[in-house]
Amino acid sequence: MKRLILPFLLLAGTLLSAQNTTIVKSGAKALPYNPMMFGQFIEHFDNQIYGGIYDPGNPLSDEDGFRTDVIEAVKALKVPVMRWPGGCFASTYHWKDAIGATRRPAFDKTWGVEEPNTFGTDEFIKWCRKIGCEPYIITNAGTGSLEEMSDWVEYCNLNIGYWGRQRIANGFQEPHHVKYWCIGNENLAPWEMQFKTPQEWGPLVREGAKMMLVTDKDIRIGASSLTTREAMLPLLQNAGHLLDFIAFHCGWEGTGKSFLEIMMETGMPEAQISTALSILEEAGYGGGKMKLVIDEWQLRGWIHRGMGDPKHGFDFASRRENDIPSTYTLSDAVYAACFLNTCLRHCDVIDFTCFSTIVNTRGAIFVHPEGIVKRVIYYALQMYSNGLLPYVVPTEETVGKLTNGDRSTGVLDVILTADAEGKRFVYAVANKDPENDQSLTLDFQGLGLKTPRKVQARILSGSSPDDFNDIGHEDRVKPYDKALPVKGGAVTIPAHSVTFLSLGD
Repeated sequence: MKRLILPFLLLAGTLLSAQNTTIVKSGAKALPYNPMMFGQFIEHFDNQIYGGIYDPGNPLSDEDGFRTDVIEAVKALKVPVMRWPGGCFASTYHWKDAIGATRRPAFDKTWGVEEPNTFGTDEFIKWCRKIGCEPYIITNAGTGSLEEMSDWVEYCNLNIGYWGRQRIANGFQEPHHVKYWCIGNENLAPWEMQFKTPQEWGPLVREGAKMMLVTDKDIRIGASSLTTREAMLPLLQNAGHLLDFIAFHCGWEGTGKSFLEIMMETGMPEAQISTALSILEEAGYGGGKMKLVIDEWQLRGWIHRGMGDPKHGFDFASRRENDIPSTYTLSDAVYAACFLNTCLRHCDVIDFTCFSTIVNTRGAIFVHPEGIVKRVIYYALQMYSNGLLPYVVPTEETVGKLTNGDRSTGVLDVILTADAEGKRFVYAVANKDPENDQSLTLDFQGLGLKTPRKVQARILSGSSPDDFNDIGHEDRVKPYDKALPVKGGAVTIPAHSVTFLSLGD
């Protein structure tokens, strides 16, 4: 879509005297963002696949073995893209063992369990079709081969060749039309199986991309990287001309921290993105020539003690700590809002993101044999995927500081979206203050609107920043609608909240 200068952006923002103020940047261009910004991720780890989205024999599952309550909850998120099969799992996964009538179980060297391979490529595609999203496949760049990568593209997208014909023989006459692919997952990190040095990674990606594109020139292909100059620069120099995007991961700093401590981490995504942008510029891929994809993001790291320590092995019991309901509080939701606001501010270069993960482990949905719990972050993700308008309007904020020891962060994080006509607007505001409501002065004049008496708001908050949902208390925290009074051009944003404000016609 062509960039537009919306009519309201020709007006100058008016800075009113208030501690927290947002104004429209005069004459700035409103940018369309990719709706795939709100993607999700599922991995063969613990109970995400088996007993999560896929549970044949459960009364809540359909004829294909998929949990119908999970399908409905995921559909309500309007998920645009789903990443699979990993994650670290991808670096030892051989997709050919998991197709056809006879499946070959395998020992999963990444997570230390048997992988039955009853859920494979065709099941993943079928599930994506049920929830209405694009599949995004990560290839095995650890123990796999370049030919295995290109054969996978053939199986999914062609009707010729051995593997294209094999898909047809397996009952899928029409190609799966998988458009989005990524070579590898964290393969530059030492915990990954058969990890690669930066000098090894660039040539491997180059040759893998060549073989995959020869198989289907219309796919969009990326490669995993770290956001360091030592990692990204050789990758771009070797393979940048064949890639559509660089994929990296963001987060994992919130485990065991208080709400206030977590809020001090909300600037980390901006730091990572800024570093990646400077490297793209140095390599000649700045100005949007190369896109960025954050295909794993999450506040909290997965609990899987023992990974990276093969002499001692995994502590499997520790994985149940991922299921403790009280872990998943409003801090997850507010962090998510700050993360997504950051990505939306960089929508000219951030192509899409994938939250890690959609179910169980640290997922937005907790799945148990009798039902599901929508964790607090589920509702934040739902607000963003359902409640924003399609253009990001550049704004400038003056906000107070929230401090914790020698660290500080802006107390509010604000993004403004608009429709194509510049008549309707939605502010998304994260209040990071765990205790205090915050007044925010809006730029009605800059938007070409008369100051109203009230604005309609959708609010995700609670009685405490540590509120959470669990079995038997599934609705303790969920969004509610409220008309907020406007006083002196300002509205009051509740403490520890994600608030959407709707303005205009």
